[in-house]
Order: sequence, then structure tokens, then C-alpha cells
Amino acid sequence: MRRRVRPGGGRQIDVSVAELGARGDGVAKTGEGLVFVPLSAPGDFLRLRVTGEKKGGALLGEILEILEEGPDRIDPPCPHFGPCGGCQVQHLQADFYHRWKQLLVGTHLSRQGLDPAVVRPLVQIAPGCRRRAVFAARRRGRRLQLGFHEARSHNLVDLTTCLLVTPTLLNLLEPLRAVLALWLPEGGEAEATLVDTETGLDLLVETDVAPDLETREALADFAETRDLARLSWRLRGGLSEPLALRRLPVLSFGRAQVTPPPGAFLQPSREGEAALIDLVRSAIPDSALRVADLYAGLGTFAFALADRARILAYEGDAEALAALDTAARQPSLQGRVAGERRDLGRQPLRSEELNVFDAIVFDPPRAGAPAQVAHISASDVPTVVAVSCNPASFARDARLLVDGGYRLEQITPVDQFPWSSHLELVAVFLR
Repeated sequence: MRRRVRPGGGRQIDVSVAELGARGDGVAKTGEGLVFVPLSAPGDFLRLRVTGEKKGGALLGEILEILEEGPDRIDPPCPHFGPCGGCQVQHLQADFYHRWKQLLVGTHLSRQGLDPAVVRPLVQIAPGCRRRAVFAARRRGRRLQLGFHEARSHNLVDLTTCLLVTPTLLNLLEPLRAVLALWLPEGGEAEATLVDTETGLDLLVETDVAPDLETREALADFAETRDLARLSWRLRGGLSEPLALRRLPVLSFGRAQVTPPPGAFLQPSREGEAALIDLVRSAIPDSALRVADLYAGLGTFAFALADRARILAYEGDAEALAALDTAARQPSLQGRVAGERRDLGRQPLRSEELNVFDAIVFDPPRAGAPAQVAHISASDVPTVVAVSCNPASFARDARLLVDGGYRLEQITPVDQFPWSSHLELVAVFLR
């Protein structure tokens, strides 16, 4: 089969794709070295345009023509796949995709000299469950573009559909496009963060220019018409301001009802969040009566563990911690969760501070937590549970814990970012 993808031009080469890399790009081996090819599949025979060079000398290629398809290539289900940067591997057959995701964690463990045999079967979350999404908007003439950026580009893909998000989020795209088009000027840009909460949609609009009175009224009317729970506005880099608060947006974690600050980070799907919570709860022994939750965010794990232990939650973001503290004062929690503001990257908890706990849960940002993990590895805490959204930084941190005397018992990967190279995991370390 010969399928032309883009017009020719530039330096061209023909390659056979041998395998799929950790970021979802196909890898071809040539006499000039490795070539990484986005949107390719193992077994593909391709005509490429060379577009650049990666650090280390490997080349980057763009598909001009698919001369022969590999056995695991399928037609992607979304019409935006390819240009849209939201998904990288919709073109892969399901069984192959599952095996590739399963192997990602083990690959990074092996690079750190750790045994991949501890990796348990992958937990998969279905598409269409993503409850939080950040859409970019840009005014070009009469048309307002609204969607995700292209991969490795500032260009915007104007979405008509998305197979990742919940139906509630998807159904707001066209109405949101219409209301933003009323006031965003030519060349103007905005960002819209949508969260599908238990009490309705929470929308944060972020722009470079403050809205005038007419715009504020239009956005407030939009919140009323579309039955949003809350609509807020924020100047880029500034503080958010509510324009319409019809009811509090609510997320439930254990016994706690949490109202997140506008645009707050949270697990992308309820289903994925539930899987992570179950794994964390099962890893904490009943004998653990005092637990530290590091990088606690809104309290996802802290509140889920509060029925079994007293939790001290450490978080550096002031707004997230305020939401956690407010929820922690609810009578149903009986004072079992307390929050403390601390930038664990700059001021990690020392081993002597950690030794008062029976267990530690930590869920750092994508870069991992090398400074904090160095102190955990020197502590006497018997159980450490790591939650991570980056297998590479996790494997590096795991190496520090193992070198400090911990035993890596098990890792469960959780795929709540379908059709992408992103992967969550929960790991258990014992001393």
C-alpha cells in the first residue's frame, strides 16, 4: 500500500522502522545511525524527509509516503490524529499498544540496573474519561480556533471532536468557541481549562488582556446558559477572579468534599484516580497509624487514607493547600488530616523528620523528587509508596531508594493517558 502523507521536498531517505521508542516515535536503524519517526509503526517501510537532529546525533524524520505498512498499523479512529499533539499512537493495533505500554516501565528500570520482573500487569483506562483538559484558543479572521497544539509546534488544531474527554467537556467546545469569538480580538489568544466536577463544569479562562464590562457580562451569561458551576478569569501569570459562581465545584476524595481552586491540577480521570487510590490503599499496612503524604495536591491520597491513619499532608502550592485545609476541617474527618505548606524541592523533609511516620506516600511532578528521595532513602520508615507520571524520573528515584536499603516490591502501571507515551504508576518499597 502506498499512502502519501505530505508533499516531498528537502533531503529524503527510505527506511524500515524496527521498533517503537519510549516517546511513541518509531525507530529506524540506518547506516547514518538511528532515525526517530513520529506517527510510524514497527514494520513500516517509509519515505522520509529529514527534519533535524536530536541530541546524541540521531536524526528526526517526517513521513512523506508510507510505502508498506507494518502489521500493527491501523487506521486511527480520530479525524484529528496526526496534526493534533494530544495523541501519539492511535495508529497502533490495540494488543501491540498494550504490550508497548506494559514494557515502558521495565525499560526504564533496566536502564537503572533494576529488575523489571517486579512490574505487574497494566491497568488500562478507557478513552472518553478525561475530566480535565486545557484548550488553547486563537482568533484568526472570522474563525476562532479552539483545540490542542500540534506536536512540537505552536500551531493550533481546531477541534471538532475529541475521543479522550468526557461527553460533558466535548459538548461545551462549540458553545465555548462561540462565546470566545465574541470578544477575543484578531490575533488574540486565550487558554480555557475545563474540569468536569461532581457538581458541574468548572471553567477558567486565561488571557493577556483584562475583559471589559461587556465581556464579563457575556461570560456570566454563558455560565448561566450552559449551567456551569463556576466560571473564572485570570490574566496570564496572575490570580484568578470568579465571574460567575453558581455553586461550588466539588470533588470527592474519601469522606472529604474538596472545592479545587480554578485551574487546579488533579488526576485526569475519575477512573484512573480510583485505580491509583486502590493501589495506594492496598500498599499501606493496617499497622501504619501515622502517614506522610508528600506533594499532596488537593489531598487525593491523604483523604482516601484518613479512615485508617492520621495524615500529615505536605504541599508547596498555596491555593491547593488552602483547598485541602478547608476540606480537612469537615466534621466527618475528625481532624485526621492536617496540611503543611512546604516546597519539597527546595526544603525536603529530612530523614529525622520522616522517621516519626509509619509510611510515606509521595506523588511528585514529572521531574521526580531526587532531593526528597535522598532523605527518604536515609530514613527508617518501613513502607514507602511512590506514585509517578514519568517512568524515567521514577526509575532514577527508585535507584536512590534501593541504594539506600529499600526493596522494590512491586510496580503497577496505570494507563490513564490513552494513545500517548504518558504512563502513571504506583510502586511499593519496603525496608
